[in-house]
Amino acid sequence: MVRLVEDSPLWNGKNLNGRDRPTRGDSIMARRMPIVTREELSPEHQAAYDEVAGIRGRPPEVGPSSVMIHNPEMAAQVNRLSAFLMADTDLPEKFRRLGALIAARSIDCRYVWNAHAAAGRRAGLDDTLVDAIRDKEPLPAMEPDVAAVVRYGLELTGQNKVSQETFDAAVAVLGYRGTTEFTTVMGYFRLVGLNANAGDIDLPADRTETDLPV
Repeated sequence: MVRLVEDSPLWNGKNLNGRDRPTRGDSIMARRMPIVTREELSPEHQAAYDEVAGIRGRPPEVGPSSVMIHNPEMAAQVNRLSAFLMADTDLPEKFRRLGALIAARSIDCRYVWNAHAAAGRRAGLDDTLVDAIRDKEPLPAMEPDVAAVVRYGLELTGQNKVSQETFDAAVAVLGYRGTTEFTTVMGYFRLVGLNANAGDIDLPADRTETDLPV
């Protein structure tokens, strides 16, 4: 099973701020919703809980999964899609991270932005591009392949449709399969980002990225 661990420490009995494991009355990363513990679930839901924990590399007590685990089977399905999109597609990592960043900016999701901005830079996205998307500033000069994909992502998330010209340019870079994968990556991160926004999830205290202006 693929384990996805975001840019943060593995679970070690404390949350990401170094505090003791949160309880239902002391939720740190999902402040509006109580933490779901494995022990309170039925056996069939415990299996789904365990699957989510295995994929994420830690119990679903932080991050968007701490919100979605209120429906364990749904959370398991969403995390299966996460594992597939981040490990089993042909999409280069820089474009997977770009999809996450465009999605996060489109719904003002500080949590998803923080989870992927630094990783996107390491994957090859130019700092000036990441900063421009974050701050909604004019885009810098880009390599033609990146420019085509950025235009596609921003147009689709901004207008809910794309022109034929924009679509054709993205397909010329990614192919039909890659363009579909990129679109689905953006959709996935909007899905988890809406859960993060609704749950009003805090950011890790040890973050290094500039906060997303919202």
